[in-house]
Amino acid sequence: VHIADVSHYVKEGSNLDKEAHRRGTSVYLVDGVIPMLPENLSNDICSLKPNVDRLAFSIFINLTKKYHVKDFEIKKSIINSKRRFTYEEAQKIIETKKGDFAKELLLMYKVSKHLTENRIKSGGLDFDTREVKFIFDKKGKVKKIVPKERLDTMRLIEEFMLLANICATLYVKNLQKDSEMLYPFIYRVHDNPDIEKLKNLSEFVNQFGYKVNVNDKDSLAKLLEDVKGKPEEYIINDLLIRSMAKAIYTHKNIGHYGLGFEHYTHFTSPIRRYPDLIVHRILFDYMNSKKNILKAVQRYNQILPEVCKRSSEREQNAVAAERESIKIKQIEYLQSRVGDEYDGIISGIVQFGIYVQIDDILIEGMVRFKDIEDDYYEFDEKKHIAFGRRTKRILRAGDKVRISVARVNMFSKKIDFAIV
Repeated sequence: VHIADVSHYVKEGSNLDKEAHRRGTSVYLVDGVIPMLPENLSNDICSLKPNVDRLAFSIFINLTKKYHVKDFEIKKSIINSKRRFTYEEAQKIIETKKGDFAKELLLMYKVSKHLTENRIKSGGLDFDTREVKFIFDKKGKVKKIVPKERLDTMRLIEEFMLLANICATLYVKNLQKDSEMLYPFIYRVHDNPDIEKLKNLSEFVNQFGYKVNVNDKDSLAKLLEDVKGKPEEYIINDLLIRSMAKAIYTHKNIGHYGLGFEHYTHFTSPIRRYPDLIVHRILFDYMNSKKNILKAVQRYNQILPEVCKRSSEREQNAVAAERESIKIKQIEYLQSRVGDEYDGIISGIVQFGIYVQIDDILIEGMVRFKDIEDDYYEFDEKKHIAFGRRTKRILRAGDKVRISVARVNMFSKKIDFAIV
C-alpha cells in the first residue's frame, strides 16, 4: 500500500505545517472542497500520478493463506504508477474479467473480500450507508439529486486502507513490546456505545419488527445483516451510526469498537487529514532515531495531546458543516418543487406526526398529523404506530407512502410533506 509522502514536503514548524494544523482536515461541501493543503501539493506534487516518479511512504504486507497479517515492512519509497483507474473503470474490469491489469485487479478483489469476512468475524460492524450526489446547472443551482452507487471497488480500496492503518499501529505496538519505554502515538479510537442510546435504538427498530439485545454486539451485527436489501436498511444503518460514540484521535489507545480492532490509527490520507501527516512523521522518527529515540519520545509526549484534541474538534466541525451543506442544498432543490409528488418510506413516528424519507433523493421531511385530511390520527407510543380514529388505518415505520412537498422553509430548515 503506497501513500504519498506528504511529510517530505510539509516540514514540522513551517508556515505550511502551522496552517495544516489549524485547519486539521479538508472540508467536503456539496459545491466544493476547502483543502487542508494547497492544491499544487494535494493535486500535483503529492498526487501519485501515472508514469511519473513520486515519493511515497509504503507498507509491504505479507498475508497468510487465511488472509491475516503474517508480517510487514514500512519504508520510504519512490513509485512510478502504471495506471490510474476510476472506481467505475476498475469495477467493469472486475465484472468482465477483461481489461488493463485484470489479473491484478481480480486478485486484489479476492483478497479484499476475505479481509472483509475476517473483519466481520472478528467483531467489526458492517455499516452500509447511502449518499447522494448533487448535479448543478450552469448557474450553480441544484438541477438533480441522485444516489451515489457504492461499488465493490470502493470497498476493495477501503479494506486495503484499513489494513495499512492497522500495520502502522502494530509497528509502534511491536516497538513497545521490545522496549521498556512507552512510545507515544496517535490512535483512532471508538469507545463502546452509550447503553441509553442503544435502548432508544432498540425501541426504534421495534417499529420495523426487529429485536436487539443492547448488551450484545453480535445482536447489532445480526440487525445489520437482517436489514440488508430491505426498504428500511439505510434508515436503520444511519440511526445505528448515530447511536454510536464518535470516533476521535487520542494518544491513549482503547481500541476501535465499530471496526472491531484493538490497534488502529489513520495513516492513509496525509493530504487531507492532519493526524495522518503526524503519524507519518512519528513512524519515520521512530524508524530513524535509534540514538536519539528518547528525544523523539519526549517531544511527541508533549505535542500529541494537543494535536489529537484539536484534530478531533476540527473533524467534528467539518462533519457538521458537510451535513449542513447537504441540508441547505436539499432545501434549495425542493423550494421550486412544492406540490411535486414522490415515493417515500416512513422513517419514524413521533407525537405530532410522521417522518418520511423520499426514496431516490434521501430527503427527510415531516407529515404532521394535523395536515392529514382523511382522518384524525393518534400516536400509540407503546406500539410505535399512528392510527386513524375513523378509518382505523395504521401507519408504522417502514411503510411505503406517496407524499407531496407541502412547505419548505430555508430559514428554519424544515420540510413539510403531505400524504397523497
